[in-house]
Amino acid sequence: MVILATCSLPAYATNGFNLIGFGAESTLMGGADVAVARDPSALNTNPAGLAQIQGRMFNGFASLLRTTDLRHEDQFGNDEHASNRYTGLGGGGYAQSLDSLPCTAGVGMFAQGGAGGVFKNITTPAGNEDKFSALFGIAKFTGGLGCQVTDDLALGGSFGLVYASLEQNLYGNTPNNAKIEDVSTIRPTFKLGMQYKLTPRIVLAAAYTGKTELPMTDGEMKFNTGSGYVTYHDVSFKGFALPREIAVGAAFRPNDDWLLSVKLNWIEWSDALTSSTLRASNPDNPAFPNITQTNTLDWKNQWVIATGAAYTLDDRTTLYAGYNYGRNPIPRGNTTPFIAGILEHHYTVGAAYKWNEEWTVTGGLEYDARIRVKYNNDELPFGNSALSNEAVFFHFMLTRKW
Repeated sequence: MVILATCSLPAYATNGFNLIGFGAESTLMGGADVAVARDPSALNTNPAGLAQIQGRMFNGFASLLRTTDLRHEDQFGNDEHASNRYTGLGGGGYAQSLDSLPCTAGVGMFAQGGAGGVFKNITTPAGNEDKFSALFGIAKFTGGLGCQVTDDLALGGSFGLVYASLEQNLYGNTPNNAKIEDVSTIRPTFKLGMQYKLTPRIVLAAAYTGKTELPMTDGEMKFNTGSGYVTYHDVSFKGFALPREIAVGAAFRPNDDWLLSVKLNWIEWSDALTSSTLRASNPDNPAFPNITQTNTLDWKNQWVIATGAAYTLDDRTTLYAGYNYGRNPIPRGNTTPFIAGILEHHYTVGAAYKWNEEWTVTGGLEYDARIRVKYNNDELPFGNSALSNEAVFFHFMLTRKW
């Protein structure tokens, strides 16, 4: 019997499975956002940046991912690209300054990570053709407050809920294999941040993100017996979490036209992804036993360096560019096509155009450079294998101020 007890994030894994940024400006500056955060996306980058918003501001953002080389190879002759080449994601936020306090409050929704991959026409160890697939999603709903404590210091916090869900099929049409459906969870989350104006042209910043456990429950599993399916009505997946993060950064304006930013982000994957456990009980055929299976993850902690630049071309147009690097945190022996968080180098470019005093449109591209990892994971039915990942994002954001 082969059951894979891991979550799957091949469709848009970046820094591990975190996106490199949230909102168009954050992303197009390579994720170097902690000292720049100044729109409602600050709820998910550095909530202290909300204090920079005066009046009211709304932004809605969307991204389209095109996977250009998400490929699985193994010793059974398979060399297959994921069939779902396009993935859409998005979010948005609203923030408003308070009349009675030097503070700005905001609410927002963000695609935090996830999606999935579908690999068809795969030759299994049994010699037949089948598929494996995974659909995983993480969304964050959050509210927060950023306050200008002194002329130079802003502090902020955001608090909300994370929703995660998973469906997975590993050779489900082949005997002694299974499909997992509809495991999910809702858990609380928080982020704290600060921005400090060291000089009129230099801002220092930091943000802390708490670990969020994601024990997913209330799912079903259909186990292929060879003569039909046995349905397990109580399925849970535990041992998975969004990691603790500590980010520090600085932004510098050498003149009125240029804004340069850098961020160093520590992501504690070693505490968030050590092992995962799948439990399935309450089968509709009492002759079948309950199932418990644990898989090793043992991800390594990750240091991410992000650099970004914004150049004011004229009164209406701002140009952006960025670079983001984080070493692959997945040990070679634990690599799996179900968690393709192996990308390391990310390049961004884009522009914002101010239509008038109220409306601004921002758009650009993100290129996640191709990487290929050879591995042999003893807990998977693939043998000597290789995983490739490469992707292009198209980012868009519409902002209104009033």
